[in-house]
Amino acid sequence: MSDLIDPTIQPAADQLQSADPADWPVADGWQALVDEFFAAPAGGRLLEFLRQRLQAGATVFPPQPLRALLLTPPEEVRVVILGQDPYHGRGQAEGLAFSVASGVPLPPSLRNIFKELQRDLGTPFPTFPSPGGSLVRWAQRGVLLLNTCLTVEEGQPASHAGRGWELLTDAVIRHVAQGPRPVVFMLWGGHAQSKRSMIDASRHLVLVSNHPSPLSALRPPLPFIGCGHFSQARAWRDQHASGG
Repeated sequence: MSDLIDPTIQPAADQLQSADPADWPVADGWQALVDEFFAAPAGGRLLEFLRQRLQAGATVFPPQPLRALLLTPPEEVRVVILGQDPYHGRGQAEGLAFSVASGVPLPPSLRNIFKELQRDLGTPFPTFPSPGGSLVRWAQRGVLLLNTCLTVEEGQPASHAGRGWELLTDAVIRHVAQGPRPVVFMLWGGHAQSKRSMIDASRHLVLVSNHPSPLSALRPPLPFIGCGHFSQARAWRDQHASGG
């Protein structure tokens, strides 16, 4: 099913329309993991919760909760960037951690990501990725932009936390971490760093810092601005690509 869909096209609606996972395509390599989750009791409870919220008239973002798993098949994952939950402003969330749809003003955290990218690698800001703040190109090049919770209600951050998404996204993290390929994991902030125990640091590169939010990006002990994660990831990937 996923090969019939152009993943670069943002869905026409800017909010969730259905609580049926059949309407949320993923790459073939993720399908069994996703199916197993939604067939389990926790997955069923999550879907019932989403149905109830939609029936109650709640505005839920993003329109495609599993879009990160559509754009980045497991066999292509080279880097994992872990976020917490989607943006809760209308038109912002597009199913990829930290990314916003083209034409949407850059949220502060994403602006700081671009600032560090420019400082670390000299990448012009804000012309990349172009246009605007959509990170679709990153996702298509093997960067899994995964939030740990995959839906949120308008104006209510973390409103769907603890409802079951975390069980699915933990399974995704473990699947990547247990795979045959060494991967870079960028864990920004305490929430992302809580997943560190799932990752074998002897096989993978695990980079940690504060969250890129303005509240923490410059604070010790691990400020995001100046962390150098992008250059470290590039050097490590180059080394492993060459068999070093």
